[in-house]
Amino acid sequence: MQKISKMTGKSSNSENTVDVILIGAGIMSATLGVLLKELQPDLSIEIFERLDVAAAESSDAWNNAGTGHSAFCELNYTPEKADGSVDTKKAVAIAESFEVSKQFWSFLVKNKIVGAPEDFIKGIPHMSFVWGEENVKFLKTRYNNLQKSNLFKGMSYSEDPKQMAEWMPLVMDDRDPNEKVAATRMTLGTDVNFGALTRMMFNHLQKLDQVDLHFHHEVRKLKQKNGFWEVKVKNETTGKKRLIKSKFVFIGAGGGSLPLLEKANIPEGNGFGGFPVSGQWLKCVNPEVIERHHAKVYGKASVGAPPMSVPHLDTRMIDGKKALLFGPYAGFSTRFLKHGSLLDLPLSIKINNIRPMISAGLDNLQLTKYLIDQVRQSPEDRMVALREYLPTAKMEDWELETAGQRVQVIKKDEKHGGILEFGTEVVTAADGSIAALLGASPGASTAVSIMLTLMERCFKDQIHTPEWEQKLKQMIPSYGIQLSGNAELTDQIRNETSEVLKLEVPELA
Repeated sequence: MQKISKMTGKSSNSENTVDVILIGAGIMSATLGVLLKELQPDLSIEIFERLDVAAAESSDAWNNAGTGHSAFCELNYTPEKADGSVDTKKAVAIAESFEVSKQFWSFLVKNKIVGAPEDFIKGIPHMSFVWGEENVKFLKTRYNNLQKSNLFKGMSYSEDPKQMAEWMPLVMDDRDPNEKVAATRMTLGTDVNFGALTRMMFNHLQKLDQVDLHFHHEVRKLKQKNGFWEVKVKNETTGKKRLIKSKFVFIGAGGGSLPLLEKANIPEGNGFGGFPVSGQWLKCVNPEVIERHHAKVYGKASVGAPPMSVPHLDTRMIDGKKALLFGPYAGFSTRFLKHGSLLDLPLSIKINNIRPMISAGLDNLQLTKYLIDQVRQSPEDRMVALREYLPTAKMEDWELETAGQRVQVIKKDEKHGGILEFGTEVVTAADGSIAALLGASPGASTAVSIMLTLMERCFKDQIHTPEWEQKLKQMIPSYGIQLSGNAELTDQIRNETSEVLKLEVPELA
């Protein structure tokens, strides 16, 4: 994009012109805002959020985003191929991205940009657990393949029930002794409260010059005119509307990003659609049960299940208290946001994306059937699923909790017409003046890498200048260097971030 000019006042032309507009007060906007203000402190930034608090949708701890997704335990990141081999490319890439995030968070802690690390990140073992001959074979193959990458150094594998009972006593209690089981364990795993981290970053941004955060403001229109984006915003409290201009706009509104991208009407956004998937948790309400489990234990998804529905028995720290969740159970709603409208999905269907959406729908009938079955589940059905991971589970110890909405990306495809993507997609205009983030998992955990990719596209004139590169190296010491294949640097980085973030250094297997 055209280089953003440095300014000494609130704006270059008028009080209604700023350098950067961020739409949505989630982890993505917070990360980008902090990065840009560190790189160029005199930028003016306005942030608009339709709710009355930051991180209330996808970034909130109850709304799915609670695991430091580092691919240590998430089996959907290592798909099994038809020949029985296991593809680890995505897992290695996610593990590397999470190391980048930890470096940035360490910089934030050291420079007192955020508070104490224990207020948003905790060390907790990440485990994968499977049963049955075929699944055990898969997990062993996955483990062996991951050992080829230095990013998975310290992972342990076991088929010994006694060993697993030490790792996860609740999971092994009262389990059939003849059942063939296996597990992997990574002590470097983390639990991240992205809601707390996001609010810390916004608290910092609000204290800086030329940064304004507006809650209860909804973006109604986006239009590019004379080299600027004209953004019409409505104050939902007063009803007052405002037109603000900016050279650069980032749409980081979670499930609300697709409708806003459609309003921007850029060619690069044509053909994108969204498929919403809702979720629910079983939340443990028995303190004794909560205290007996200290791990994130992930299993294999059911056939036809979306990646966000990979079952896990998950220890989390929420609002300073230890919590235990199981799920998520998937469901279907036409809302794109937890606090959205039932008209979100139908209103998102346009002439340019109707074919990809129909094609993706026809190719994913199994997913549709799965979601229908999930919606029809009774409390007893949910307990059956829980008891596969916690055989001694009692219904009175668990309550149903609504999780967040995820909008999976549908995009054009020459062969199929349209395909359903289970990941994140950064859509940028050719001139780099506007960018939108679509999709879901691993999302928040890889926010720093995603925003670096965005800046490579949208701030290409600045990002390779000596000033920006030097500053990026201060924030992310491995910037520009691949950690995968560089064991010595990985160990150094992990030791440093573990010390700053007060995490365990991984055990050697």
